[in-house]
Formats: sequence, C-alpha cells, structure tokens
Amino acid sequence: MGILETRNLNLTMGGKQILDNLTIDFWEGHVHAIVGPNGAGKSTLAFTIMGLSGYRDFEGDILLNGRSINSLNVDERARQGISLAWQEPARFEGLSIRNFLRASARDKSEESIAEALEKVALEPAEYLSRAVDKTLSGGERKRIELASLLVMQPSVVLLDEPDSGIDVEALNRIFEAIQLLKNSGSTVILITHSLPVLQQAEHAFLMCHGSILNKGTVDQICGYFENKCMSCDHKNMPDVGDQS
Repeated sequence: MGILETRNLNLTMGGKQILDNLTIDFWEGHVHAIVGPNGAGKSTLAFTIMGLSGYRDFEGDILLNGRSINSLNVDERARQGISLAWQEPARFEGLSIRNFLRASARDKSEESIAEALEKVALEPAEYLSRAVDKTLSGGERKRIELASLLVMQPSVVLLDEPDSGIDVEALNRIFEAIQLLKNSGSTVILITHSLPVLQQAEHAFLMCHGSILNKGTVDQICGYFENKCMSCDHKNMPDVGDQS
C-alpha cells in the first residue's frame, strides 16, 4: 500500500472524460514522475488529488495512508500533509518573502527561514525583505516556492511542470531541492513532459488520455521521449512513421 493512492478515479469535464478509471499508488519517501503529452490529464490528476475547486466531482477514491480524503477540502488536505506547487507560482503583492515562508513553516525561526533560502541558492540578506511579486523572475519565484515546501515539510509534494519558464541554473537548483525534499521524508510527485525532470525520479508512470499506459523505472519510461509515443490500443495512436 502506498502513502497516496487513487482507486478507479473517473472525472468528466465539459462532456469529456479527463481521468479514466485511474488507479495508481505512490510509495512513501520516493520521487515519482507522471509523464505524458499535453492533454493527457496529468495536471488534472494533481488538481483532483489536491481537491481544488472544479475538480471535486469525480468517481472513485483518493486514499492518504489508507484513508479516504474524498470529503476533505483543499485546506483540510493541506493539513493532512499534501501540498501542490503550481506550474506558475503565485504572486502576493505586499507580502515579504520572510512572511510568506514563515506562514507555512513548522519552525518559524529566522534561522530556519534563512536556511531554506540558502538551500535553494537564494541569499537571505538579499531576499528576506523582498516581496513575492512581479519583481521576482519566474526562476526566483519557483525557488521561493520550493523553499516554502522545505520549511513546511509536507508528507506528499505535487510539483506541476517544475521546469516551466526557467533557466538552466534555476532548474539545477530545483533539482537539488527535489532531492532535499526526498531526504527530509517527503514523497515527491513530478508532473512533467520533460526528460530532464523525469530523470530526477526513481519510478515513473506514463499517462495518456486519462489512463496509465505504462509504469516502471525511469529507464523503462524514457522510451516515450525517444519515440514521442508508445505502443497502445488507443484510437488516437499514430501510424508508424507519424509520431507527432
């Protein structure tokens, strides 16, 4: 039994089935990746697990440590230890980075907050008093969001497209933070269609049209990126030679 499980999860939105009888287990303390093309349902799965508005009307079950969390709202799921880092991190005009980090921290001391920034390669003296606003680059905001996860120490972390809109240096810092989260005991779930992000995981799931098409080691799933597709019986499977 995994720390987080979905059982026969079905979700229809706008008359289209987005999640299709999805059953998946995430093992405690591991880094998992969910990969697949745009529109596969990867982010929808993350939003449904988190319990976001508009993603609550599903069939099936979501289990945390063997207990259903279907009836819990977003805040209640967060208190149970589930956290979601957005593809596009939020901005909070007027809120300092110090107070943003302190709001979610278990240890609210200045030392703990500063240490989290250092772990994502941001100098505390330069950043603690800055605002979480548009003056920060996309890479800086993603690293600050990861620092908030480090001080929060959640049981399960969902990272939606962590490499979106950032440079190579920032991406390397994010990869380091993923390993720090794992080393602190968090179960990390990477939502991605990027090979470099997949390679940070220990175990991966290939998702297509709301279903799990394949699962296994990272090496097993890497074939998806080599071929742009993998053999399946879906009606939209491209012909040989047409892998776009």
